[in-house]
Amino acid sequence: MKKNIGNTDKLIRLVLALVVAVLYFLNIISGTLAIVLGIFALVMVLTSLMNFCGLYAIFGCSTCKSEGKK
Repeated sequence: MKKNIGNTDKLIRLVLALVVAVLYFLNIISGTLAIVLGIFALVMVLTSLMNFCGLYAIFGCSTCKSEGKK
């Protein structure tokens, strides 16, 4: 798996996951919505930690800065 998530993208994903967690623990979201958003948050955290997003790979996207050209 080639790295395709940059630092800014990683930060945004972690902040979104944190927002979902806060909403859950403050009982603002519950039930099915909480489960769906919880899974979404878990995926965001995992992709951030692995520096790899499967959807980016499928669509040929990357938010990493190019390492060539000096």
